Amino acid sequence: MNEIKYPARINKYLAHKNICSRREADKLIEEGKILINGKPAKLGDKVNENDSVTTKADPKEGHVYLAFNKPKDVITHSPQGEEISINEVISFSKKVFPVGRLDKDSHGLIILTNDGRVTGKLLSPEHDHEKEYVVRVDKPIDARFVRKMASGVVLDDGQRTKECKVSKMSTNVFSIILTEGKNRQIRRMCGFFGYAVTDLRRTRIMNIEMGGLKVGQYRKIKGEELKTFLSELGL
Repeated sequence: MNEIKYPARINKYLAHKNICSRREADKLIEEGKILINGKPAKLGDKVNENDSVTTKADPKEGHVYLAFNKPKDVITHSPQGEEISINEVISFSKKVFPVGRLDKDSHGLIILTNDGRVTGKLLSPEHDHEKEYVVRVDKPIDARFVRKMASGVVLDDGQRTKECKVSKMSTNVFSIILTEGKNRQIRRMCGFFGYAVTDLRRTRIMNIEMGGLKVGQYRKIKGEELKTFLSELGL
């Protein structure tokens, strides 16, 4: 899915973040349920990357938070053509949307919710929320690769990645903890050093771990786990 260009119309932003369709966004805006930096949005408003965009929950619905083990070949954005979306592989009583993205070729943990506050808080570049991955590449890695990956990489678009934590797990497998989420970032970082990713699995988002979830399964996030998650987001 293409990166969104800022400033972006609020309905396009909400659709890009998988919160709702553009038509649904316009309806929510008219109902006063979309806030930009704490103020009610108006039709046609534009947002910048660092703006806080939240939705007011319907008190009859309540918020729900799910940890989902996304299979490969399932997309987290709006489907095009024959693409398979998350909503086609998960059955839940309330409408939920994925927070952030995990590309089609990757698998592992993604958070699903109907709480629009979470998206801005979790994905904002102003915050350093950790996401952990286990990555397999096509050839052996060494100490230099680990050190260089951890120190930051200049990507093909000229952007430099933040420093991160990288640990070798086996001959061609490593773990990496990021505090940012550039498009296909890990694959592009590996490509800079001449490596191709053969498997990429996300295992943790902040304090939420995938644990024993099988591929395609989900569980509710609740209790102390949820309390800690929301507290760290400032909610």
